[in-house]
Amino acid sequence: MYALPLLSLAIWIPIVFGVLVLATGSDRNAPLARIIALVGAVLGFVVTLPLYAGFSPQMGGFQYVQKVGWIEAFNAHYHLGIDGVSLLLLLLNSFTTVIVVLAGWEIIQKRVAQYMAAFLMLSGLMNGVFCALDALLFYVFFEATLIPMFIIIGIWGGPNRVYASIKFFLYTLLGSLLSLVALIYLYFASGGSFSLLDFYDTPLAIGAQTFIFFAFFMAFAVKVPMWPVHTWLPDAHVEAPTGGSVVLAAIMLKLGGYGFLRLSLPIVPDASHALSGFMIFLSLVAVVYIGLVALVQTDMKKLIAYSSISHMGFVTLGLFIFNAQGMEGAVIQMISHGFVSGALFLCVGVLYDRMHSRQIGDYGGVVNTMPVFAAFFMLFAMANAGLPGTSGFVGEFTVILGAMQASFWYAFAAATTLIFGAAYTLWMYKRVVFGAVANAHVAELKDINLREFLVLGLLAVAVLAMGIWPAPFAEVIHTSVADLLSHVMHSKLPVQ
Repeated sequence: MYALPLLSLAIWIPIVFGVLVLATGSDRNAPLARIIALVGAVLGFVVTLPLYAGFSPQMGGFQYVQKVGWIEAFNAHYHLGIDGVSLLLLLLNSFTTVIVVLAGWEIIQKRVAQYMAAFLMLSGLMNGVFCALDALLFYVFFEATLIPMFIIIGIWGGPNRVYASIKFFLYTLLGSLLSLVALIYLYFASGGSFSLLDFYDTPLAIGAQTFIFFAFFMAFAVKVPMWPVHTWLPDAHVEAPTGGSVVLAAIMLKLGGYGFLRLSLPIVPDASHALSGFMIFLSLVAVVYIGLVALVQTDMKKLIAYSSISHMGFVTLGLFIFNAQGMEGAVIQMISHGFVSGALFLCVGVLYDRMHSRQIGDYGGVVNTMPVFAAFFMLFAMANAGLPGTSGFVGEFTVILGAMQASFWYAFAAATTLIFGAAYTLWMYKRVVFGAVANAHVAELKDINLREFLVLGLLAVAVLAMGIWPAPFAEVIHTSVADLLSHVMHSKLPVQ
């Protein structure tokens, strides 16, 4: 099962193919760049499939472990391994990379090689985050993901791309710097090791735990993003090209949730318990308040961006109510949100490529000219509203069940997203798609082509499969969540 270094292949295949794509040079070789990029993306996805096939859901701890020396002076290692949570995020990331390459196949006409290479390298770096079991390696991968996304927004983005890219970079970089201080503290506290497994077993006083918790909070809350450090996301989404928005929503936001799960909860469990009320409050504000903010948006991308913040509130809520249903629901919600939000941004991209407008008021009656597209858009809108039978329902409902065990009022507040989500999503859909043809531009629209059908079709299958049969997703995380809960429920305060 461990004959091939599959985790290293999942990380480095996209990065190496990204370099190969860059080597094609100018746009005269754009067809070759696209083909190499697609081969790299598909290969990157294919090598993750044996990880799922060979994964043992009943086995605790980390699997497919690789460990070799890296920086001997700091006792840092190239240490990789995955549990059930990492596995699902690896699969989601690699799958999304294929989707993004296909989505930009015809739309991107300038600097094609650089565009494709940025996404491939970003995919490999994010896989590194999900696999790293060495804190220094985790930090390097975590920070390195900023560079390709900064370039993607800054070069291929909209009119305010420079402002949006710098805001994105500063928010996420400044948030992460404090976490580096925490990692250095843990390095000395653990006796000179950067191993996350050593950090997990290091007893820390409550004061130190609290400092480390807030240091990690600054890094991961911005990434999720949690209210009130969310303001960079709508700007980044609006200005990013369609592929950038898809990866940002589907994968990059998950780095924050994953960071809480992999670092904050197991390293500082006592502080996590003590501050759980604070985290639940911020999560519910995101669910309720940001849902109301989404209602008043006139730009489709901005509406979906605020919707993402609201739905990601379920992830942090599920993690900090400290029961199995809440945590499993949080992980499933991360995967579901990757499918649904990515699909919605692709739908907006399909319309924008034809009309060059994201304003809801510029549309109306799209179903008359694009009926196949309207059907896909309806499915993803319903999933975003949490319709049973779609992936959007599974994660949110599971988190609400977990919240009910903690407090009826937590569950009540969280459940309002099913109302607000339906309100803002279906109201947008109604104004864009239904009714008579609104203007001459809508009348001239052509329905989706075969490439667009393939991209949206793959995501539709994922949304329905997860909604109808969530067991393959839930089974692989059950033991990992149980192990994490068992670890977190035991105090890591030093013995007096």
